[in-house]
Amino acid sequence: QVQLRESGGGLVQAGGSLRLSCTTSGGTFSSYTMGWFRQAPGKERENVAAISWRSNRTYYAASVKGRFTISRDNAKNTVYLQMNSLKPEDTAIYYCAADPKDGSFAKYDYWGQGTQVTVSS
Repeated sequence: QVQLRESGGGLVQAGGSLRLSCTTSGGTFSSYTMGWFRQAPGKERENVAAISWRSNRTYYAASVKGRFTISRDNAKNTVYLQMNSLKPEDTAIYYCAADPKDGSFAKYDYWGQGTQVTVSS
């Protein structure tokens, strides 16, 4: 069974940085498309970023482009989300997700439990 665990969330002031990590177990991480999502209270879940299994394709939501960077280390079964120039509107629970077969950045089969990111003004 594939399991995903996020870490690295916390409280940061506006303009600061955080790096989220998501480590997977129980599957073949190196073949998965990986994504980061977030959900703020009262808002729909948003796909923040995604990366293909070879790291040759990435996706960023317009709201984070130029500030966030997704990367992966297949040897460590880990995907990262480097978040710079954080804004209060980035406050949300951040989830990582794994797609073992679709590759379209649109469908994910496995999800982590989430990590809270809070940006104070």
